[in-house]
Amino acid sequence: MVSAKTKVCCIIADPVEHSLSPAMHNAAYAAAGLDWVYVPFQVKDLRAAVQGIRALGIRGSSVTIPHKVAVMEHLDELDPVAEWIGSVNTIINEDGRLVGTNTDGAGAMKALVDAGVELEGKRALILGSGGGARAVAITLGAKAGLGSLHILGVIEKELETLAADCRDKAGVETESDLLNERTLAAAMERAEVVIHCTPVGMHPKEGESVVSPGLWRADQAVMDIVYNPRETRLLKEAREAGCRTARGLDMLLNQGVLQYEAWTGEKAPVEAMRKALEEGLPG
Repeated sequence: MVSAKTKVCCIIADPVEHSLSPAMHNAAYAAAGLDWVYVPFQVKDLRAAVQGIRALGIRGSSVTIPHKVAVMEHLDELDPVAEWIGSVNTIINEDGRLVGTNTDGAGAMKALVDAGVELEGKRALILGSGGGARAVAITLGAKAGLGSLHILGVIEKELETLAADCRDKAGVETESDLLNERTLAAAMERAEVVIHCTPVGMHPKEGESVVSPGLWRADQAVMDIVYNPRETRLLKEAREAGCRTARGLDMLLNQGVLQYEAWTGEKAPVEAMRKALEEGLPG
């Protein structure tokens, strides 16, 4: 039963209805016997929401679309990982001082490695240039030994900044182009690993994909960070073309495990979290 002693965590997003984070984290608290609760908030006024986290004593918050970059200016401190990546997906409330960090990049890398995707020396294509793409691109660029990165996005300034950060912070050869049919087709011809980091295909618009089916090759490895639905159209068509695939659901689990441990200081009950995610999606 929720009481005045119950510790509260949350997710701030817009939209938020699709999120499985509440199911995952609440299952973890129950499995661990913690008097904690995790609630979803649809947030349009980001500044006010962050002030609310501090004022209400909310222990921690997940941050997702579209707030991962914009939230940084409202926090008291960024840890080295968040500062290095340039986006925040996790807020930790340390007695009223809000600290931002990022678990997305590490979560994505583990999902790819666990799926058997070879990264060292490979030509990787990142679709998107927002907060999720930023975490994935910079983390993989710095830690996975990629041969090169190619980033396609729709916001020119955001795209150019991310490409420059990948070169300067991650030390990986990086090129960028605005996303359109021509640039996508050319990039797909060269790509060995493709990581989709836009909201296209996310519930409730499951039937959409950035990539046309004819562009896939059987020798490619593919990850979609969208996790709802369980298998997006992009992943389904890539799998049918013979590609090795990694799910966004596994990235969600991995980054959630790191969040849980940052907030509670305890080892996460991973299998309880995994079960909640698997049961939370149809099919």
